[in-house]
Amino acid sequence: MAKIGYFLSSEQFGPKELVDQAKRAEAAGFESLWISDHFHPWNDEQGQSPFVWSVIGALSEATSLPVSTAVTCPTVRIHPAIIAQAAATAAVQLDGKFVLGVGSGEALNEHILGDPWPSVGVRQEMLEEAVDVIRLLHRGDEVSHHGLHYEVQEARIYTRPEQPVPIYVSGFGPQGAELAGRIGDGFTLAMPDAELVQTFRTSGGGDKPVQAGTKVTWDRDADKALEIAHRLWGNEGLPGQTAQILPRPKDFGALMDLVPKDAVEESIACGADADKHAAQVRKYIDADIDEVYVQQIGPDMDGFFSAWESDVLPQLRG
Repeated sequence: MAKIGYFLSSEQFGPKELVDQAKRAEAAGFESLWISDHFHPWNDEQGQSPFVWSVIGALSEATSLPVSTAVTCPTVRIHPAIIAQAAATAAVQLDGKFVLGVGSGEALNEHILGDPWPSVGVRQEMLEEAVDVIRLLHRGDEVSHHGLHYEVQEARIYTRPEQPVPIYVSGFGPQGAELAGRIGDGFTLAMPDAELVQTFRTSGGGDKPVQAGTKVTWDRDADKALEIAHRLWGNEGLPGQTAQILPRPKDFGALMDLVPKDAVEESIACGADADKHAAQVRKYIDADIDEVYVQQIGPDMDGFFSAWESDVLPQLRG
């Protein structure tokens, strides 16, 4: 049976709100937590970007649920040796119930220090080396690494969990899914794409876990719910490599009017119809995804958690 977790959006909510949502999610019967790692929101309407590692520390004291990052880019903005230390500490705080989800990143978050934004192939090459560096450091030995992209000099991580931190790799196309299958302890994606899951499994992933995130807008007024979803997350409907190459939230905001509302309505369940919400999650389960993480976009958290506890989660587990 698929695991149903809650998706904490660091682009849309501040740190105290995220911790409150995590506590509500646990009380409502969600089984685990996903949390995004962003320096910027996708657009100014979303309006937040707390430092994920601080929030994870707070989550470890506020709930008993497992936590995965979805996802951290360990290649440009933060050196993989620092991510290795952060992930090891998070795993200790969470008693080993932590997954480091990693990806090749977006210019939106990674351009901020003035580094050049590499091509897709180079970004994936950097990601593979970064994962190697993190795993070396998680063994607990002193590490010196002289690679194509990264240098590590006589570094050792002392605060570590008993078991190495699992590293799940994100991928949004065949090349990314193949890389995840080859180097990942699991796979992370953002759409119910059975072909990508199959590529991951046949590229070495086998029966390793697959995680995916999805968004809904629970509101008693379905039209209002759609307006909220379009205004806050219309950027997800932009085509091609837009999400990877635009540098500023205002650039996404300027293009979001190009995404029609009906396109948002097709991908985000809007309103209070429990069957519609459950059907959206089933698309992911039917794509052979093991863990589905759901984000509530709208402001009615009371309504969302109450409805999912009583009407949606029982359907998905029945």
